Amino acid sequence: MDKPILLTSALPYANGPLHMGHMVEYIQTDIYSRFLKLIGKKSIYVCADDTHGTPIEVNATKQGKTPEEFIKHWFMKHTEEMKAYGIEHDSYYTTNSKENQHFTNLLFGRLKEKGLIYTKEIELMYCENDKRFLPDRYVKGICPKCGAKDQYGDNCEKCGATYTPVDLIESYCSICKEKPVRKMSEHYFFKLSSFSEKLKTYLSGNDRLQPEIKKQILNWIKEGLEDWCISRDAPYFGFKIPGEENKYFYVWLDAPVGYLASTANYFESVEKAEQCWNDSEVVHFIGKDIIYFHLLFWPAVLMGAGFKPADNVVVHGFLNINGEKMSKSRGTFFTAEDFRKISNTEFLRYYFAANLTHSMTDIDLNIDDFKARINNELVANIANFAYRTLSFTNKSFGSKLGKIRNSMILEEVKRKAELAKTAYLELDYRKALSAVLEISSIGNKYFQDNAPWAMIKENKDETLMVMTDCVNILKDLMIVLKPIMPNFVSEIETQLGLEALAWKDLDMKIENHEIRTAKIIIQKIEKIELSLPDKKEETEKEEGEAFAKLNLKVAKVIGVSEHYKADKLLLINIDLGKGETRQLVAGLRPFYEDPQVLVGKHIICVTNLEHANLRGEMSQGMLLAAETEDVKTVMVVEAPDSEPGSQVFIEGIEIGKETIKFDDFMKTGIYVHDSKIMYKGKQLQTDSEKISSKIKSGKVR
Repeated sequence: MDKPILLTSALPYANGPLHMGHMVEYIQTDIYSRFLKLIGKKSIYVCADDTHGTPIEVNATKQGKTPEEFIKHWFMKHTEEMKAYGIEHDSYYTTNSKENQHFTNLLFGRLKEKGLIYTKEIELMYCENDKRFLPDRYVKGICPKCGAKDQYGDNCEKCGATYTPVDLIESYCSICKEKPVRKMSEHYFFKLSSFSEKLKTYLSGNDRLQPEIKKQILNWIKEGLEDWCISRDAPYFGFKIPGEENKYFYVWLDAPVGYLASTANYFESVEKAEQCWNDSEVVHFIGKDIIYFHLLFWPAVLMGAGFKPADNVVVHGFLNINGEKMSKSRGTFFTAEDFRKISNTEFLRYYFAANLTHSMTDIDLNIDDFKARINNELVANIANFAYRTLSFTNKSFGSKLGKIRNSMILEEVKRKAELAKTAYLELDYRKALSAVLEISSIGNKYFQDNAPWAMIKENKDETLMVMTDCVNILKDLMIVLKPIMPNFVSEIETQLGLEALAWKDLDMKIENHEIRTAKIIIQKIEKIELSLPDKKEETEKEEGEAFAKLNLKVAKVIGVSEHYKADKLLLINIDLGKGETRQLVAGLRPFYEDPQVLVGKHIICVTNLEHANLRGEMSQGMLLAAETEDVKTVMVVEAPDSEPGSQVFIEGIEIGKETIKFDDFMKTGIYVHDSKIMYKGKQLQTDSEKISSKIKSGKVR
């Protein structure tokens, strides 16, 4: 804790509005930043808009704007949302800046001097219709690893595999939908492959990295790192590579440089920014979808150019809405602006804090849980204690305090505050908020047990001391809550007649002090709608039609073997009854120490899924597996009391008769709730049984 701390959040792309998923990360980082400042730690929180790349250039043209005009619009929108959610950066900047160009050229030049940059001709996708080479994200097709449809040209969102656009199957241009051709072009490469040992040392020796992240990255290194193409052909919005006319730096080279550029903006000096980076403890906050870039590519570039890599990379999971992935078609995609129109933004800060730990587990913004937490914890417990304490003191003692009566209870509160401090430092906000609620409960119980409304009739002086104790408990409560709800706490500070409370003020006793008039700041949520009304009817129809496409049957596992080309895949032979046997290919190997335990189980199979060639083996369907939210446990869904060939169904929904694609299945949204396999509140069943799982809650894939 001796070094200054430089905090960063992943840069939002200047191509659209901030959505609720973005806010998980910015709130997570902001809470940590505010806490560090609260305890007197020197810390700097920087971020910036990520402004370069083909999407910016293409979409600006579509809107009849220059790229500069386009990114300026989104910069203003993004900063507006950050302010609305209480995100307090020390510097919020842009990657389209002279500082960013300085550091990009500096890194590139140093890497080139060390022989870590080279050029070679490569085969790329070229759209003859649009007359342009297509960057990774402008080529879509079938993932060559898992067979998922409509995946981008650089990585698969279904299985997480990375590859090049030419590896895609049945590729097409995402601009005009035409099939691209292959064409040669000379490009710059960074020798990422030469950093395997350095990266192993960096990762293995860093005890602060989340174990599951470290394991995943080390496995990627073990599989072999490929050199990275760091250039793109014109037309492109970005920085030209020095000495080139039609070659630009790839956005993923200059985007993380935005951390350095924003630091330079804070210091108004590129020299001070470089010194700060190497002398501070650098902590990146990112989502789990960009760990490859932040734990392989970026640290290698930094090490190669003489900068130190980040000391810690904090990775959070995705945000789901009511148990579903955010989706425009399902009516569960919310922009930050959408949400703040229907709810107090600090309620979201509170709710995210209640669910954030130092793990990659996905967060679910559930409407019922959200409402219950805000009403029962924040309003009825915390805010209620504040108002009843201050208003009673206003009314009964003319807002004036006396001496403290019970020092022991304040010591107990301080112990709880220290537990919260440890939790904040460990990035376990759930535990920190638990300590906050314990302090509030101590205060409410003390108030209730002493019954000042009755005590004042017998002993006014002692009642004044009780209320002085309560005000001191409230002061401490606000200090511990401050990183999570800065605006609410600021209002209470005003009512307390205090300013800018800091952690050291836990030791300050408020005696013979005059408070101000109590006011109700927040109230219970009566009604909140976390779905887009105009999408609801369409969504229900789409989901119903999606499930009606499935033909699910019970199958008996008659044999299991390992895939000779893929460590994670199993070949599963099944009996569907009436003499029909099939082979399934399933990614279950990491979840079953002895795969032979599957033999004899009665599982559920999607029988009308189009057959797929997965790494040289045909999969003639797909089994259903339930997984926990953290994906640490995956188990096949069983129907032990049903015969092979038994139909699995939902009452009132027809059985699918046509062959379906993988994406059709993904639209159904089958899930586990209270160990029941459910669809839209109804349990899957056969004629013999209701379908359940040993997993209590999670998803079915």
